[in-house]
Amino acid sequence: MKAIKTSPCNRRNNKWICGAIPALLIHCSIGTVYCWSIFSQEIADYIGFSKAATEWAFSFAIFFLGMSAAFLGNIVERDIHKSSLISAVTFAIGMAGTGLFIYYGGLHKGSVVALVGIYVSYGFIMGIGLGTGYLSPVKTLMLWFSKQKGLATGLAVAGFGAAKAIASPIMQALLNNLGEGGIYKMFYILAAVYFFMMMAGHLLLKKPSDWHEPQKTEKKQSIIAVIKTRPVRNYVGIWLMFYINITCGLALLSQEKAIVKCIGFASAAALVSTFSAVFNAAGRLFFSGIGDRTKDRNTIYKLIFILSIAFNALVLVTGGIGNGAENMLSAFLVLILMMVVNAGYGGGFSNVAPLLSDHYGMGSISALHGITLSAWAFAGLSGNQLATWIVNHFGELVEIDGHMVNPTGYQIVLYVTAVLYLVALLLSVVLVRPVSSGQKDN
Repeated sequence: MKAIKTSPCNRRNNKWICGAIPALLIHCSIGTVYCWSIFSQEIADYIGFSKAATEWAFSFAIFFLGMSAAFLGNIVERDIHKSSLISAVTFAIGMAGTGLFIYYGGLHKGSVVALVGIYVSYGFIMGIGLGTGYLSPVKTLMLWFSKQKGLATGLAVAGFGAAKAIASPIMQALLNNLGEGGIYKMFYILAAVYFFMMMAGHLLLKKPSDWHEPQKTEKKQSIIAVIKTRPVRNYVGIWLMFYINITCGLALLSQEKAIVKCIGFASAAALVSTFSAVFNAAGRLFFSGIGDRTKDRNTIYKLIFILSIAFNALVLVTGGIGNGAENMLSAFLVLILMMVVNAGYGGGFSNVAPLLSDHYGMGSISALHGITLSAWAFAGLSGNQLATWIVNHFGELVEIDGHMVNPTGYQIVLYVTAVLYLVALLLSVVLVRPVSSGQKDN
C-alpha cells in the first residue's frame, strides 16, 4: 500500500512547527527595529547630520508599521503566505537600502539624498515589512492555540520585544569589529541574516487544516460592520487605551538613557537597557498568560494602568529622578518604574488581538487587528515627540556625574504620563464593556 505523505502541520507537534517557531523567526527579526538607539548616533556622524534629523527614520518606521498593518490587514486575512513573503522581502530590502544610503552619505557628507534615502528605506520600506510581518503569525497562532490565545500571541510578540536584548550586543560587536564603514556593512550583513530567518518563517507558517477561511465567493462582513456588532464606543475605547499605553511607554522609554544618567547609573546604562528589553518581552508573556485565565481580558489593561499610575506616583512623590543620584531608594524606585512600564507596554501589545477576538470573533481578526495597530502608528509619532518637547521646554540642564541632564523635565514627563494612564484607566472602565462567555468563544 502506498504511503500517504503528510506535511509537518499534520504531525503531533504541528502547533510549534507551523505556528510558534515561524512566529518567533519573523518577530525576532522585525523586532530589531527597536535597536535604533544602538546605532543612531553612528549613522548621524557618518552621514554628517544631527542625531535629531536621523531620529525621524525610527519614527517613520513605527508610523508605517501601524499604517501598513491597517491597510494591508485584508491581505494578511486572505493569504498569510503572500503577506509573510511581502514582509521578508520588504524588510530585507529596507535594511539593505539603509546600508546603501549610509554608504552614500559617507561619500557625500550632509547629502539630503542620503538622509531621505534612509527615511524611505528604514522608515517606509522596512515599515511595510514590519506591519505585515507583525500581523502574519498572530491569527495563525490564535487558531493553533485556541484555548490559550493570549499566551500564543504573547509568545509571538515576546519575540518582537526580546529582539532588542538579543540583537543589541551582536550589533555592537559588529560595529566594533567591522572597521571603517562598519555601520553600513552591518546593515548588509543583517539584511541577509534576517531575510534567511524570515523566509524560513514564511515557509513554515501554516493555519490548521480544519480552519475554514471564507472564500472570495462567500459574502464577508466589512470591518465597519464587524465593529458595529458591538457598541461603537467599545472599539473606540480599545483603540484609545491601546494608543495611550503605547504613547506613555514610548515617552518614558525615549528618555530612558538620560534618566539613567540622571540617577547616577550612567555606567550601567547598557545593562538597564537590556533589563528593560527583558521586562518588555516578559510582560508580553506574563500579562497574556493571566489574560487567558480571566473572564474579561480588559481586566489586564486595568491592571497595567493601575500599576503604571502607582509607580509613577511613587517616583513623583519621592522626587525620584531629581534625588536618584543621592538617594539609592529613589533611584531604585525609578528603575522599578521603568521595568513596570516596559512590562505593561509589552503586555498591552500581546493582549490586544485576543481582546479583539473576544469581542468580535476570529473571522476578520487580522484586518481588525491591523486597523487597531494604526494606534501604534500615531503613538510612534506622538510619544517620542511629546517627551522631547517637554524636556526641551521645561526645566534646565544640570551636570550630574559629568553628564548634562534635565531632572525637572523628566519629572514633568512623568506627570503627563500619569495623567494619561489615568485617562486610559477610565476609558477601560467606562467604554469597554465585558463580553459574555458565549460571545467570547466565537
